[in-house]
Amino acid sequence: MDILVSKINDLLWTYLIVIFLVGIGIYLTARLGFLQIRFFPEMFRLLFEKNPSKSKKSVSSIQAFAIGMAARIGTGNIAGVATAVALGGPGAVFWMWLMALIGSASAFVESTLAQVYKVKDGESWRGGPAYYMEKGLGNRKLGIAFSILITLSFGLIFNAVQANTIAASLNNEFNVSTMAVAIILAVITAIIIFGGVQSVAKFSIVLVPIKAGVYILLAAWLMIANYEVLPSVFASIFSEGIFSLKQLFGGVMGAAVLQGIRRGLFSNEAGMGSAPNAAAAAEVTHPVKQGFIQALGVIVDTFVICSSTAMIVLVSGVYKTSELSGIPLTQESLRVSVGDFAATFISISVFLFALSTIMGNYYYGEANISFMKNNKRTLAVYRIGVIAMVIFGALYSAELVWALADIFMGMMVLINLYAITKLSGLVRAVLKDYVKQKKKGLDPVFYADNIENIPGRNQLEAWVDTAESKKVSNM
Repeated sequence: MDILVSKINDLLWTYLIVIFLVGIGIYLTARLGFLQIRFFPEMFRLLFEKNPSKSKKSVSSIQAFAIGMAARIGTGNIAGVATAVALGGPGAVFWMWLMALIGSASAFVESTLAQVYKVKDGESWRGGPAYYMEKGLGNRKLGIAFSILITLSFGLIFNAVQANTIAASLNNEFNVSTMAVAIILAVITAIIIFGGVQSVAKFSIVLVPIKAGVYILLAAWLMIANYEVLPSVFASIFSEGIFSLKQLFGGVMGAAVLQGIRRGLFSNEAGMGSAPNAAAAAEVTHPVKQGFIQALGVIVDTFVICSSTAMIVLVSGVYKTSELSGIPLTQESLRVSVGDFAATFISISVFLFALSTIMGNYYYGEANISFMKNNKRTLAVYRIGVIAMVIFGALYSAELVWALADIFMGMMVLINLYAITKLSGLVRAVLKDYVKQKKKGLDPVFYADNIENIPGRNQLEAWVDTAESKKVSNM
């Protein structure tokens, strides 16, 4: 059984999903006029735009960004990148960067769609791929299939993976019993998730800058301290990356290509359909604004966080002589550069990275549970299930379960790519509306009548026409 699941997983992720993600990412980049380059300054400006809602229960644009980054920035940024370098060499980093640029277009499309088709949830909003599949494609069954897959993989199983990583790291470094870790994680998780989306957002917006900031500063310090090797490090990244590009054109998909693409996608989640669940919660005046914010998230995750790990590993040179990979390789690379403090630092980083990922993953499941059956009892059962999986993950390791989760996520990705490709024409029209208003010197405000023939127009709960919005948009 283990061998069969492993083969299916490798086939699914090594070839089918990678090819579709790359191909569709390139298609969307071209169709939207290389928006990730044209509107890069606008993405940063929007990150700090004031929340247009006065409700204390609404989620701001930067809070939704933080929820998405909380799920993106996890142990994959430490373990996954180190594994990519160990197996694919410096050229894998080149492919991670390239895929972030391409994937940011996919992230823009899925998050803009999540905003267009979001629904009211009390005083806040919720949405995501399941919602635009039902309303935009008119296919609720497809939305339910997606909801089941993302809830199983992200909401439950991957949270157990994160808990397992935390428990193993703390046990190895500080000799803390896995039972104690399980209890502590369960209590922290319960306190936050029973507080609802606002609680998750507030937690994420505090923890994400702290965990990412400290890690980035350490990587920057190492680069400055070892500035003399940086030219050769960057030379190897580009030379090996370009060499693997020539191999690819020759019909050979080498280790650098496979590892760079696969680990990069695992980290930034572009096109997977996960981050749009957080994007839909934001209170903005135009769907494109949150599309830009999530596209920026992909770029920040890969070019800043993942590159920090890459620099830590490459600058040390340990990967050349060691058979280590994953977190042990990152730890050993830091140990060579800064001393024994490295192991402690990585353990603390793993704890913070994985804990915030649990919260982001939880919210993805909540949004999709609400899509399938929106009542308090079902949501309470899900929350208890998340806590139970956190405890299970901290106490046990089940490789088969994790491999199955990868397969579930792979199917989820294929479903989402189909949906965003079908609805990309709508996103292009919504982007044109945004650009048109910006050229008039306006702060863009969207309403449904701006776009002709919106799929599922009669099912929209947001962006319905009002005299005020129509007046502002047509000035």
